[in-house]
Amino acid sequence: MARFQAIEDPTFQRAMRLIKAITNDNPAKITTTFDHDYATGDIVRLNIPKWFGMREADKLVGTITVTGATTFTIDIDTSKFNVFAIPAPVPWYVNSYATVTPVGQITANLGSATQNTLGS
Repeated sequence: MARFQAIEDPTFQRAMRLIKAITNDNPAKITTTFDHDYATGDIVRLNIPKWFGMREADKLVGTITVTGATTFTIDIDTSKFNVFAIPAPVPWYVNSYATVTPVGQITANLGSATQNTLGS
């Protein structure tokens, strides 16, 4: 019979999202393709394939400030980077897309938690 236990120090991982746009600003403004459900203070990594431009931002990590359901700013200065652009039409050989991936959080609260049922 399997025994289930609660993890002593659980972590919360928000989902990766596809990037629709990145501005050439300081701080940069990022738009996702649908609601990101991120919180101000989340730390994210940008993954920018070569055919989307703005290669200078690839693998950079920054802290975000949420500005809308699909938008946030990130503390990265992209004002001198190449322009971000989704290729249109997307070529057949493009098998990865520009994404933003949460890697940490500096906020004191877990914003999306609603109820702990493990102790019940």
